[in-house]
Order: sequence, then C-alpha cells, then structure tokens
Amino acid sequence: MRRAATIVSAAVVSAGLVLAGCGSGDGAGTGGDDGPVTLTFQSLAFQPESIAANQQIIEQWNADNPDIQVEYLQGDWASVQDQLVTAFEGGTAPDLVHYESSYLQDFADRGWILDITDLVPEAMTDDILDGAWEAVTFDDAVYAVPFLLDAQVIFANKALLDAAGVEVPAPDDPWSWDEFAEVSKQLTDADTFGVAWTLKDPANRMLNLALNFGGGFFEESDGASSAIFGDPEKEAFQRIYDQLYVDKSAATDAIGMGGSDPLPGFFAGQYAMLPKGIWFRQQIIDQAPEGFEWVTIPALAGDSQAQAAAPQTVSVAAESEHPEEAMAFLEYMLNPENQALLAKGDWMIPASSAAAEDPVLTETPDWPVAAASGTFLEQAPFQRVRGYEEWKNKVANPSIEEFFANAISLDELGTRLTEDGNEILERYNR
Repeated sequence: MRRAATIVSAAVVSAGLVLAGCGSGDGAGTGGDDGPVTLTFQSLAFQPESIAANQQIIEQWNADNPDIQVEYLQGDWASVQDQLVTAFEGGTAPDLVHYESSYLQDFADRGWILDITDLVPEAMTDDILDGAWEAVTFDDAVYAVPFLLDAQVIFANKALLDAAGVEVPAPDDPWSWDEFAEVSKQLTDADTFGVAWTLKDPANRMLNLALNFGGGFFEESDGASSAIFGDPEKEAFQRIYDQLYVDKSAATDAIGMGGSDPLPGFFAGQYAMLPKGIWFRQQIIDQAPEGFEWVTIPALAGDSQAQAAAPQTVSVAAESEHPEEAMAFLEYMLNPENQALLAKGDWMIPASSAAAEDPVLTETPDWPVAAASGTFLEQAPFQRVRGYEEWKNKVANPSIEEFFANAISLDELGTRLTEDGNEILERYNR
C-alpha cells in the first residue's frame, strides 16, 4: 500500500495531516444540542479518481444528512502509521480511520479502535465476502469494515504472447506454476526476459504466494506464535530463484524494483510478463505508449490459488463520541454502489459481492480476471501474529532481498526467518 506515497503531492499530504493531527479537540467527533454532529474521516485514497469518488460520496451524504456532517481529511500511506499512533496516543484521532487490515490487531490490542460487531447492519454483513470479514475479526470482535481487496496477477505484453503462440488462460483454468515457468522460458530470448519479478520489500508478497503451496510461515501453540520454514514455505522461493538463476528466464535487474519501476522495460519489450497486484492495471493504462497492447493473466495455481485477504478498511476510533453516527455514515459510504465507485477509483476488487457486479466495474479492462481474484482470498496465518510487522521489517524483508540477490542460500534464509525472527516474536508472546 505504501506504493501510493510518491503519488500524493506534498502539499495535499501536509494539509491533510495537519487536519488529522488536530482531530476534534478533546475527543473525536463534535456536535450536540447547538448544531450538527461533525465526524472526521481520514482517507488514504491517492489516485485522483479515488479521491474524487471519496469526496463525491461525502458531499452527497452531507447534503442528505444536515444533522451529521463529515469532514474529509487527506492522509498518506507513507507516514500514516506514525501519524495514527501519535494521534491515538494524543487523543486527536479522526472518528473514521482508513487503513489496512494487517495493522488492526495491534490497534485493537491497544484499545484504539472500536469493536463494531453490534453496529454492523445485517445486510452489510451478508454482502461482504467472508474472507474479508475474517481479516478484520479478532477474538470474535469486528474492528473495521473491509471494502477494497487486492490480488497478485500477471500482466503480459500481448504482442510478445501472440508472436510466441501463447494463449492467455481463462480465470477458471489458470496456469500452474510449472506452466508459467515453461511459458517464461518460451518468451525469453536475446532481447527479452520472460518475466520481471520486482522484489523490493518482498515479505508480504512472498508470504502471499507461499499460500499457493500451503506455506503458513507461523504456527501457534498456547497462544504464542513462532516462525517456521519447511517445504511448503520454501516452494515459491525456490521456483522464483530457479527462474532467476537456473532457467534465466527472469530479469535479475528487476529484483530491486518496486511500484512502477519496471514499466519502461515492460513497454519496451524487455520484460514479457510482469507479476503485480490487480490495481496495477491503472498504472499501465496511465503510462502505456500509444498502441501498446497488454493482457491480464489470472493468478497462478500451486496446490491452490489461495492468497491472503488483506483488505483496505475503515475503523471507528474508540475515542469517537459518536460511534452510531459514524457507523451510519459507513453504511452509506460502503454500500454496494459506493464500493463500486471506490473500487474503480483504485482499480481494485470490492469486498461487496453486489458491487462486483456493478457495470461501473464490469466494463473496466480485464474485469473477469479481477473479479475472479476475489474468490480465493482467505485469512492467512501471518495476519494473526502479534509482532508480525517488526518480524517483517527487521528480518524478513532484508533477508528475502539477500536471498533473491543470490547472497545467501535458501537454508540461511530459513534460519534467519525462524531463529532471528523468533527472538522478536518472543517479546510479543510474553
């Protein structure tokens, strides 16, 4: 999600964070007998279409609900973690907090966000995918409404596929990892690599892909989590390593790339295929040269296509003075029609089943692949691990980067993830 950091202008971010830091004075939410209730909503939308969709929804709500007014605050993915911690600790948090599910466990443990189990209307519960709800539920308590989902798919240069006679698989008949490896070799020649794996800060991505083979990376005993690294966890690592250094069908110069870094090479035919999140469709459309044709290849299948459901979410701050009014706005903001608008703005998958059928989405490029991607998202073990973020940032990301740079072996990677990683997790297990 921190891919968004470079897109939001510094001026907008600065203004938004000043507002968010000010909050509502002594506790979130204002209003009472002297006027309407005013709620603050901090959004992390960063693409212009997404920001416009958020503001359009708020403007319509405010027009229709003079007694409950919502103020839009602009946040920034790059700094939101520190900003929110400061705001929560200082009692100046927004009433409504846009973030992602992987951080909610910590916020819930600290008492910063509200258990909204009894506030969520039944229609919303039934409409949103079960896997999305699982990602925001801890100890049977719901701490956010999930609304946008991502999944790893593969983008390909259509001209190169056509020249090689490669057919794009249908969503209900995806390539296996073995088939993908063979196609990557077939598309590799003196001028082109079959695939470019961009592996900057790769931990979340690799843990997602490992689910294809049943890799969980963590096990729990008596309420304590520990890191593991067995054959299921190794599988995706070994396959990508083999593409880089055995088949040489993957470009080693792309390893340190992130975000839109590989697009010039993709457009120039240097890389035939580019594994990325489904949201990356928008980046390709915005930056592709005239006449460039591309296709979206469904997520690969190992033992399954399983990936982690790590939705974007909206939570209600525990300090909010108006949780019922906040939930009323959320019910409106994240109804199927509005979820479709928000999903289109970010080129992602709505958590709402009804929104996924909205024409505003079904008419977007390669929507059948995007829609199918929402069906195999599930709760992953790492989403329940206290201390995961520190494990990821201090151990997993740097060690995985070294492995893919061919600087350490797969066994050494496993030793670091488990031995070094468990030293961190032990502090959280006490």
